Amino acid sequence: MSTTTTTQSSAAERSFIDRLRASKFLTELFANRLAVFGLSLIVGMVLIAIFARLTYDLDALTRTQLSTNPTLESPTAEFWFGTDKLGRDIFPRVLYGAWFALKYGTVAVLASTVLGIAAGTVAAYYSDITDNVIMRTMDILLSFPALLLALALITIFPESWGLWRAVAALTLVYTPRFARVVRGAALKVLEDEYIDATEALGANDARVLVRHVIPNCLAPITVQSTLNFGLAIIDIAALSFLGFGASPGDPSWGMMLNEGVKDGLYLDPSAWWWSFFPGLFLALTVLGFNLLGDGMRDALDPRMRETV
Repeated sequence: MSTTTTTQSSAAERSFIDRLRASKFLTELFANRLAVFGLSLIVGMVLIAIFARLTYDLDALTRTQLSTNPTLESPTAEFWFGTDKLGRDIFPRVLYGAWFALKYGTVAVLASTVLGIAAGTVAAYYSDITDNVIMRTMDILLSFPALLLALALITIFPESWGLWRAVAALTLVYTPRFARVVRGAALKVLEDEYIDATEALGANDARVLVRHVIPNCLAPITVQSTLNFGLAIIDIAALSFLGFGASPGDPSWGMMLNEGVKDGLYLDPSAWWWSFFPGLFLALTVLGFNLLGDGMRDALDPRMRETV
């Protein structure tokens, strides 16, 4: 009994990792041209972010004083992406914006993933009152449009936090999505016989959840995290655009989009480059994560292709 249970438990724990090592997942993923293209976009943005972080001085990029450069200069050989109304070179600011987007997006996704895993697994494992309290709370949060809820939550945090205000608000907004995904996956895992056998052998709740339940929920968690990464980047940009994220002068794509629109309503045709390039980088980054997330979903669960 003990040997059989241990074998079943070990096999269940390795299910996700073995799926990756068997290369079937990787083979199907890299056979998806759109997923490979999305991965290429992400790798490119990561390299750009690292290059910008190591090359440019953030203090120089965030200055709000008038520069000696010509103002509102269209793209030229000297200023590849043109200049803004303060004479700042838009090219390095857009590149550094990739660092801002990936840095703050990563924190928002990781924090909401951890909170969602904790809430979802606890709700699934203890069920009854605990499940109802946790999931009804998640349902209430999900009943609000994500951006509106983020705008409401962001006012809780001090303005001195800057972009971290947006990260904290989005973490709370994204947590219910992960909680529902993890709860659904955890309920399926808890139906397996090896869970009952593990509990019968005296394993405590924490061991069951950490060693047996969570590892077998990694597939949907990974897909949800990848898809949410693009959403986090675009939501951080949206909050910055609305004036609730980055501070004035920060090389954030959302802030640059805000500065490049005329009267806060539409793209200024006389200085189209001011908003065009940060918007282009933002779109390519989000597209990359969306394509990769869709490809990972199809590779991990081919049945999804028939329903999408």
